[in-house]
Amino acid sequence: MKTLTRLLAVACLVLLAAAPATRAAEPSFPIDQVLGRADAPVTIIEYASPTCSHCAHFHKTVLPQLKAEWLDTGRAKLIYRDYPTGPHALSVGAAMIPHCAGPERYFGLLGLIMDQQERWMGSDNPLAELKKLAKLAGMGEDKVDACLRRQDLAGAIDARARDAYDRLGIDGTPAFLIGGKVLPGARPFEELDAALKAAAK
Repeated sequence: MKTLTRLLAVACLVLLAAAPATRAAEPSFPIDQVLGRADAPVTIIEYASPTCSHCAHFHKTVLPQLKAEWLDTGRAKLIYRDYPTGPHALSVGAAMIPHCAGPERYFGLLGLIMDQQERWMGSDNPLAELKKLAKLAGMGEDKVDACLRRQDLAGAIDARARDAYDRLGIDGTPAFLIGGKVLPGARPFEELDAALKAAAK
């Protein structure tokens, strides 16, 4: 009987060792912003900062092609997650403003902030320049000021970034999560395209 018990125990251990590891589902956050169809079969998660020059370069040069070939066609969706870098207060503040513009204007304002990054970051008064961009999205100065006082939003942005660091080991921007794999650093369209095709199989 003891021999049979040992054999059964060994068999169970072998089966457990052979079983494929299951990756926990990627958590969602209330402040996540999605570009593309919500039911798209493949997901790209982008971790980026409005004060990161490589992130701005991605938004100006790579994202348009990614959007045309994957997002607009319904083949993939992009979830954008703030990961503040550089001067922390400025980075968090610049990340907060698009959230307060509302979901319909979020990516439009984020795109403006990325596109004009060198100008507003290089000015003597970056906040004043950010307010000018926010005004194009229908946000007056009072609304921007109220937005920047929202400790709940600032805390949510920081907590989500800490999750990326603790759970995924992301420690810089930009970084992309595709098919459960982290792709750190600036990536050309061709690399992201190959990762998306692999994830779509």
